[in-house]
Amino acid sequence: MSSHLRLATRGSPLALHQAEFVASRLIETIPGTTCELVIVETSGDANTATPLSVLGGQGIFAKEVQLAVLDGRADIAVHSAKDLPSATPPGLELACVPQRVDPADALVGRSLAGLGPGATVATGSPRRRALLQAMRPDLNIVELRGNMATRFSKAGRDGIDAIVAAMAALDRLGSADLIGERLDPEFFTPQVGQGALALETRQGDALGELLGRIDDATARQCLVAERAFLVGIGAGCSVPAGAWCTSDGDQFHLRAVMASKEGTLERASLFGSDPAGLGLAAAQSFSHLLVEGA
Repeated sequence: MSSHLRLATRGSPLALHQAEFVASRLIETIPGTTCELVIVETSGDANTATPLSVLGGQGIFAKEVQLAVLDGRADIAVHSAKDLPSATPPGLELACVPQRVDPADALVGRSLAGLGPGATVATGSPRRRALLQAMRPDLNIVELRGNMATRFSKAGRDGIDAIVAAMAALDRLGSADLIGERLDPEFFTPQVGQGALALETRQGDALGELLGRIDDATARQCLVAERAFLVGIGAGCSVPAGAWCTSDGDQFHLRAVMASKEGTLERASLFGSDPAGLGLAAAQSFSHLLVEGA
């Protein structure tokens, strides 16, 4: 069966790389398939000056890509899973999560031990800021925006000693040589969905069955757990919180972290066979912090 699939994506180099990867997997897996990219500018791409925490973070890199599928300009939305809002918009469904790559964060420019007292590290993420300050309270943490190439170039310039980036982005863009240190996700808990791709289609679309051929069931279930945590805390990347799920057979291990207003880290580590239940239970363990931040 031949089919021509239109993939909606942001226009950043990383987003294009990810969409091209998905297109190549579809072409390899489904005989007769051709693909084209529908490039969409998101509100997050259009405004590169305002901090993500001020913009609201959640969904600003996804809404316009989702709209392209809803209004028929595209058949599949290709996202970094960490960019998705916690709730899927009416009319769409999460149809596929391909094999996940390393979810960890990394320092670019220096290793943690290589940063002198009071060194400056740039990140736009409240989660990364809180985790860095827990490891090195002496560090000067400053804001960071822009596409990945722009961010990478900041390390070692304009008074910035290092930046924090996702291992997945560094690997996908062929920039692993810039890594100063991989930050152990057992402590430096990743953002929900980091390292994973998420493909959305119109609800009930027959494409869902085709996309199942490149779906990774384990990665999908782990993403379900992490996103349930996000739903439970009712927030996105503007909140200093993260979650990371792994699996051993039908058992899942969810690690979550959240920082209090004072910057103290609180953690949850849960095991179970129900990914969504684990995510909601982890969120419930932070209910006192959610009330505190209300």
